[in-house]
Amino acid sequence: MLAKRIIPCLDVSAGRVVKGIHFVDLKDAGDPVELASRYYREGADELVFLDITATVEERKTVLDWVQRVADSIFIPFTVGGGIGSLEQIQELLRAGADKVSINSAAVKNPQILSEAAATFGSQCIVLAVDVKRCGERWKVFVGGGRVETERDGLEWIQEGEDLGAGEILLTSMDSDGTQEGYDLELLKKVSDRIRIPVIASGGAGSPRHLLEALQDAGADAVLAASIFHYRRHSIAEVKNYLAENGVWMRTEGESGPGVDPIFAN
Repeated sequence: MLAKRIIPCLDVSAGRVVKGIHFVDLKDAGDPVELASRYYREGADELVFLDITATVEERKTVLDWVQRVADSIFIPFTVGGGIGSLEQIQELLRAGADKVSINSAAVKNPQILSEAAATFGSQCIVLAVDVKRCGERWKVFVGGGRVETERDGLEWIQEGEDLGAGEILLTSMDSDGTQEGYDLELLKKVSDRIRIPVIASGGAGSPRHLLEALQDAGADAVLAASIFHYRRHSIAEVKNYLAENGVWMRTEGESGPGVDPIFAN
């Protein structure tokens, strides 16, 4: 069994890490390279960088900070934001990213997922899905959460897996930035529906919330921002808490309970 992953998320705008609530009211949280280096030293399993204004501003993700991050850390990291072509994916991978996250472009042109998976491998392709609860269903939003679509979230995630996405980065817009916990009902429905890994995003406020997502809702990894950016909890503290509660975690220099280090990734 693979170890569960702790993934700090760094939303980037104008070259700075920002954090907001429900995708708005953004506040500065630091320099992306400095934060990446800190999280690497503290034991993060992976990092995710989302250039949250690239799509809205109709521009590509800036490669400069991607290259500087790649030079500073030695753990996998994913970059998303404004990615709409195979050429852009290739540029980011060449700049040092291990994976790319595709959101709005995939909704507009789903075949980019199959083309990207065939060209670069599914392991490099993360389908990011931003959803908001609408009655008994979850609707997909694009454009940094600004544009509502008629796509059903669960159906779109299933289609994304069928098209070749290697992971799903699932963000509940209702929970984003609230620090009141992930949408466990949504996570459970998605985890039960698909075979590829699900990364939970939106709502982490305490180690208990991460435990619920991993243990109760079946997530393979948890994304968190505020609790790490503002040092409310350290990565080591969270990993120890999860391991003590029976979650198989990778820790620095050793594996979590029952995890063979060969398979802890």
